[in-house]
Amino acid sequence: MLQRLRESKSMQGTFLALPTTIWLFVLLVIPLFLTLVISFGSRSPDGDVIYSFSLDNYVRLFGYSTDCPDGQASCFDPLYVNILWRSLTLAFNTTAIVIMMAYPLSYFIARATPKQRNMFLFMVLIPLWTNFVIRVYAWMMLLRKEGAINAIIGWVAGLLHIPFAPLEMLYTPGAVLVGMVYEFLPFMILPIYTSLEKIDNSLYEAAADLGANAFRTFFRVTLPLSMPGVVAGTILVFIPVMGTFIVSDILGGRQVILVGNLIQRQFLDARDPTFGSAASLILMVLTLIVTYFYTRKFGFGEEIVAA
Repeated sequence: MLQRLRESKSMQGTFLALPTTIWLFVLLVIPLFLTLVISFGSRSPDGDVIYSFSLDNYVRLFGYSTDCPDGQASCFDPLYVNILWRSLTLAFNTTAIVIMMAYPLSYFIARATPKQRNMFLFMVLIPLWTNFVIRVYAWMMLLRKEGAINAIIGWVAGLLHIPFAPLEMLYTPGAVLVGMVYEFLPFMILPIYTSLEKIDNSLYEAAADLGANAFRTFFRVTLPLSMPGVVAGTILVFIPVMGTFIVSDILGGRQVILVGNLIQRQFLDARDPTFGSAASLILMVLTLIVTYFYTRKFGFGEEIVAA
């Protein structure tokens, strides 16, 4: 048996991939299948699952209901559609802001000396050593009326003799956006830095020899060759933002409801796992659709050579 494994490369590959395949099947495929089955069921009065086949949960998620006033056959309530749209909008906005902040910082780190580079990367990674929830609570202390941001603005306004009233920053969509950007910024910096750091300096010298200025060199050499990092960072940011609920719960004060919050509350508060499962699958499908078209447009990790 061992001799056959040594002789057959395909069998070696299968043998090496077997533990991961079993792990993924047990912890990914089977739970997804169970979630799919539960999503077509219905909720019993005591919160248990009645296994049946019904599309009521999906119809309800997209705003339509048969439980309508005035004897109407069906009615439309945009509540859950608005939550889906709010989640998509927040994910797009967070990803766009993170790219704009991470790219110049990653470029600066990649062009620094090796000693400085290690120090800057260490500083980027330091926040990840702290618990996720603690970092979010830190922003809660900063954004509240009596927090540091209002105190600094008030101090500056006092120096300039400008009337100032503390800003209402906490428990707003803006506070949630700030928290999302802060939490996921390192996940964009690291892959972009990796792509930028691998670019050969001889390419910049060649561009200069051919008469390209800094602007043209950036758009014809640096940006195309760093796109794999941008794509990888986008996926690492967009997908978690779509599903997270901690940031919106704490900084949004349970007023800024995202799909992640909806799913959490259906399972834990409303005790309606069938509707929560349907929302989970719709979230996964939306994320896969956006990721598919994005990677089809910009590639998925392969280097893009400038024309």
